[in-house]
Amino acid sequence: MFRLAHLSDIHLGPLPDLAYRDLVSKRITGYINWRRHRRSNLHEGIIDAIVADLKASEPDHIAVSGDLMNLALSGEVELSRLWLEALGAPDKVSVVPGNHDAYVPGALDKACAAWGPWMHGDGMEEPARRGAFPFMRVRGPVAVIGVSSARATAPFMASGFFGDGQAERLGRLLDEADSQGLCRVIIIHHPPVRGADPAHKRLLGIGRFQKVMRKHGAELVLHGHTHLPTTHRIEGHKRDIPVVGVAAAGQAPRGKRPPGQYNLFEIGGEAGAWRIALTRRGLSDDGTKVQTIKTELLAE
Repeated sequence: MFRLAHLSDIHLGPLPDLAYRDLVSKRITGYINWRRHRRSNLHEGIIDAIVADLKASEPDHIAVSGDLMNLALSGEVELSRLWLEALGAPDKVSVVPGNHDAYVPGALDKACAAWGPWMHGDGMEEPARRGAFPFMRVRGPVAVIGVSSARATAPFMASGFFGDGQAERLGRLLDEADSQGLCRVIIIHHPPVRGADPAHKRLLGIGRFQKVMRKHGAELVLHGHTHLPTTHRIEGHKRDIPVVGVAAAGQAPRGKRPPGQYNLFEIGGEAGAWRIALTRRGLSDDGTKVQTIKTELLAE
């Protein structure tokens, strides 16, 4: 049985010191949002408790589906790299960026440079970079495939993008993994599901992504962005594909969103007959402990 842990939307805090020049951009709206909402609702102490419980479950691999940062400041880039080092060795952790990691032009390049070892696909000869997605890593019976939906957007926008180039490369990787009899797990930040997000936050290219799924198939899609523990299904090549979201890892209790959680998947079986079970682990409503929230059988 292969155990895959999934967490997302870390939003590490507190924010580093800001200069006035840092706020002459979209960051001014994000900073105001942080001061009003995120500062009180997202806590590194909660993230620490979630990660401690995750590590106690001894997963074979960890998937992080983006938004490690808030405003993509240079200090946040370094802080997030140090956090990844503490989370696990690059061969044990796979990361894709989120919209907050590409908050302003140039930020995504800095994130890719800092997180490159955690985004480096098997056999990749060049360092991870913005145009190098998707990447694929084979771990046991599982092919972990990282897709980037991150891009810089205008103020008050948090949309993602999945274009033709990634679609073509993703199709090739899915076929390659299928030919090896692997269980194909895709990581992406924005949910590739219609109606999962309002228009200003949605993924542009949902139809393109789902077309790839219908043609090539996959066994599981993991995402973040919504800060909600959800399960959807989309049409695949031979069978429907579960699309699973997760609550923000650092969310405090008694907020509008569920308190911090992570997903733990147990994957067994063989090609054409995979069994995938999901356990959601998260903070109790009073914030005193991490406990099992829900279990769910996704495929058998």
